[in-house]
Amino acid sequence: MIRRLLIRPGAIGDFIVSLPAMEALRTDYTEVWCAGQNVPLARFADSARSIISAGLDRLGFLPADDVVDRLRSFNSIVSWYGSNREDFRALSADLGLPIQFLPALPTGPQHAVDFYNAQAVALGAPRPSRFPSLVCPATHRTIAAIHPFASSPAKRAPLEVFQPLAAKLARTMPVRWLCGPEEHLPEATSIDNLYDLACLLRGARIFIGNDSGISHLAAAVRTPCFTLFQSTDPAIWSPRGPSVCVTGSGSKGRAVPAA
Repeated sequence: MIRRLLIRPGAIGDFIVSLPAMEALRTDYTEVWCAGQNVPLARFADSARSIISAGLDRLGFLPADDVVDRLRSFNSIVSWYGSNREDFRALSADLGLPIQFLPALPTGPQHAVDFYNAQAVALGAPRPSRFPSLVCPATHRTIAAIHPFASSPAKRAPLEVFQPLAAKLARTMPVRWLCGPEEHLPEATSIDNLYDLACLLRGARIFIGNDSGISHLAAAVRTPCFTLFQSTDPAIWSPRGPSVCVTGSGSKGRAVPAA
């Protein structure tokens, strides 16, 4: 029996673009350690927990015999955590842990999904899907969902860009503004559990947002997405889905499908 641990740090979007690769790396028993907010999205795994609750950050700094014992219970560990930390890699080798370290960030011009998929194939996994996917209960698509936030100001289009779009959509369907736990907008809905938020987005006829993890979440439930890129390269980081379009200065002003 192969027991495999996948250690995937990173933000919401980072986790989602690597979902196909992680799913392809499933074995008889698969556990995922990731950022706490992403735990509800690891639905393909037999078990998932946050990196902090697993105690991985204690390794090499504080007493961590329990963490080492847990790591040794796996006969395969694939880690995007610590790939740039020589000290952590050396400690893992000294402990005899069966860890394969992978680069955490794309290093070339290919889309992030394809980058992570290539890593999985190199490890012997079957070819992963080109599209990240989260399965939510089927529901009628009735609303427009708008999330005008992002992880940094450089990624955010002004709120004034979203307001006229919302006004036009409101003529034909209810508009639902969304915000995160640390974001504030009058009348916006905040849902902490990302899978619950994915289920809400599954009921949207259209999603409009910035270059953010929530845009990736909407694409993963096959909601048609219109995403505004301000700074990062959409050729690498655009949401990947069958009905995704990106525009803005990050895409050199062109609306392009993210297929």
